[in-house]
Amino acid sequence: MSKQEIDAYLAALDEPKRSTLSALHQVIVSTIPDAEQCISYGMPAFRLHGKVVAGFAAFKNHLSYLPHSGSVFPELRKELRGYQTTSGSLHFPIDTPLPTDLVRKLIAVRVEHVLEGPGPRGHP
Repeated sequence: MSKQEIDAYLAALDEPKRSTLSALHQVIVSTIPDAEQCISYGMPAFRLHGKVVAGFAAFKNHLSYLPHSGSVFPELRKELRGYQTTSGSLHFPIDTPLPTDLVRKLIAVRVEHVLEGPGPRGHP
């Protein structure tokens, strides 16, 4: 399961969605190589210490990065200018990968929250 499921998810996508999300997948794996790759809510995800810390998904007109916590984006408002966000997803074009530095910052914030544990700042 896991990595094979993510590979199958990516293989089922049309281009350029497949290439764009494959690039994101590689950045996530290189940033958190010890993360368990899984499917969460039908979408590729990455789990550390029992918590999902990153994920992604393809939609008809956009792609999404999913931090699996509403507490990540408020900490990176400046870096996220120009992107559309909801409380739980960052939307980006189907043919434009997210910058590697941005992905690494998103992951760093989420991992920090997970390591801090539940509390006023962290989100389980």
